[in-house]
Amino acid sequence: MRHSQDVNVLDSAASQKTGIGGLRYAVPVAALIVAADQGSKQWALSRLTQGPCSIDDACVDLFGSARFHLTFNTGAAFQSGQSLGPIIGLLAMVMSVVLLAMAWRRPDRLGALLLGGVAGGAIGNLVDRLFRADDGVLSGAVVDFIEVFDWYPIFNIADAAIVCSVMALIGYSLLRPELAIAGTPNDVAVIDDDVDGTGGSVDDEQSGAHEEVEQDDRPSDEMSRGLSD
Repeated sequence: MRHSQDVNVLDSAASQKTGIGGLRYAVPVAALIVAADQGSKQWALSRLTQGPCSIDDACVDLFGSARFHLTFNTGAAFQSGQSLGPIIGLLAMVMSVVLLAMAWRRPDRLGALLLGGVAGGAIGNLVDRLFRADDGVLSGAVVDFIEVFDWYPIFNIADAAIVCSVMALIGYSLLRPELAIAGTPNDVAVIDDDVDGTGGSVDDEQSGAHEEVEQDDRPSDEMSRGLSD
C-alpha cells in the first residue's frame, strides 16, 4: 500500500514539473470561452442587422437599456484604437502565447484558470481578425453586439472574459501575494493539495518514504548479525 502511494506521489511530482497541472486547467477554460464567443457572434451575425436600432432587426431589447446591437470593431477592445487593428492582432497573438506559458508555470489551480480566461478572450477576438480579414492579415473586424448602457462601449463575450479574468487575477493576487509571481515547474511543491490531499509537499512524502525504508531495513540487519554470531 505504501509503495503504491509513493508511486502516486512521484507521478504527481513529475506531472507538476512538466507543467501539465497548470495547462490542464487553463486550456479547457480558454477553449470554452472561444467556443462561447464564436458561437454567440455567429448568432448575432445571423440574427441582427448592422445599423441604428430604428432599423428592423438591428437591436434586440433585453431589460432596461441592455440590448443586443450589432457593430464591428477594427480596433482594440471596447471600440478603441480603430486604426491599429493589425498591430493589436499581432499583440493579441503574442499575449495569448505568453498567457498560456504563464499558466503552464502557475503553481495554483485558480491562477491557471483565470489566465486561461484572459487567453481565451484574446484568442476569441484574434479569430475574428484572422478569419474576417478582407484587407490583409489581421485586418478583420471584431464582432461586438452586447450593449449594456448607451454611454458604455458595445462589447462581446471575449471582451467580458478578459476584463472579468484580469480583475479576478488582481483581487486574487492581493489576497495571496505569494502567488502573484508564478513559480517554475521545478519549484512547485504543492498545487492546491493535489499531491496528497493534506497539503503536504512532494519532498515531505519522499523523505518520509525513505525514512520508513531505512527503519524497515534495521531488523533485517540485526537478524543477519545474530546469525553470523
